[in-house]
Amino acid sequence: MAMEEVTYLGKMSTTGMPFLSGCTEKPVIELWKQHTLAREDIYPANALLEIRPFQVWLHHLDLKGEATVHMDTFQVARIAYCTADHNVSPNIFAWVYREINDDLSYQMDCHAVECESKLEAKKLAHAMMEAFKKTFHSMKSDGRIHRNSSSEEVSHEFESDDG
Repeated sequence: MAMEEVTYLGKMSTTGMPFLSGCTEKPVIELWKQHTLAREDIYPANALLEIRPFQVWLHHLDLKGEATVHMDTFQVARIAYCTADHNVSPNIFAWVYREINDDLSYQMDCHAVECESKLEAKKLAHAMMEAFKKTFHSMKSDGRIHRNSSSEEVSHEFESDDG
């Protein structure tokens, strides 16, 4: 489990984009631009990102830095891709999430957070990979994932860059 204070930059649709290395770069640049135009200070944490097996929680903070009742929940099994490798800033961690709409259609959204440092962003990426592995293993054990799906195929969707 990992928990970090972050600045939530927002989300942008990536529906129709392939999940290849660099797929989050364009949405992250747009979110970064919107964020930097709207702020004066350097790193105002406005959220707490908590990564656990099965769920990721984004707790929104008030102006005093205290948790509010507003929280976004992301199911780990619906996260298609994550990375902490962005040219615009090494401190950004982003993930692509499959959002299910009321009519059962879905959209893919890239969510991005700014961390205090590159190391914190990398820690979140590794925590997400661990959460995914635990979730996948549990789903496989429960029979929710069939035997012909290998963990190697699925785990390659996550980019892990230690450099």
